[in-house]
Amino acid sequence: MPFPLEEKYILETELELGVKFPSEFKNRMIKSNGGDLLISGNFEFELYPFFDKSDRKRISRTCNHIGLETKNAHKWNGFPENGIAIGADGFGNQLILTHNGNGNLTETLYFWNHETKQVEKIAESIKKLYIEKSSFWNKIKAKFNR
Repeated sequence: MPFPLEEKYILETELELGVKFPSEFKNRMIKSNGGDLLISGNFEFELYPFFDKSDRKRISRTCNHIGLETKNAHKWNGFPENGIAIGADGFGNQLILTHNGNGNLTETLYFWNHETKQVEKIAESIKKLYIEKSSFWNKIKAKFNR
C-alpha cells in the first residue's frame, strides 16, 4: 500500500545512486510512494518505492526500494548502465529512467525487456503514460493475446 513520502528519502537515494530524479516523478512519489501502474487494463507494473526509514512499518514496506532494485538490476547482463529501475512487471522486465551520463534522469519512461535486453520508450513521462495508444504496448498485447 503506497503512502506519502518525505522528500529527504528521495534525496538520500539520489546521493546513493549519483542521480537526480525528475521533478514530475518525485512529485508523484511524494504523494504516493510506490504502488501499481495499471496500463491498458492488461499490464501492471509495481513501482519500487523510495526507502522510507521513518518507522518499522515503512522500513518493511519499502525494503524493495529503488536503490536496492537498481543495484541488483545493474548486475544483470544487458541492463543499461545509465538505467535506474523504478518498477517491474513481475516477469523480470523493468520500468526504467535513464540519463545521458550527467546523472540527471529524464522524465521519459522506458521498458527494459529482460529476455531481449532491448530498451523501448513507452511514455514522455509518468504523467503522460497514455499506453493504450502506444504502438509498443500494441505489440506486447498482440504477443499475449494469441
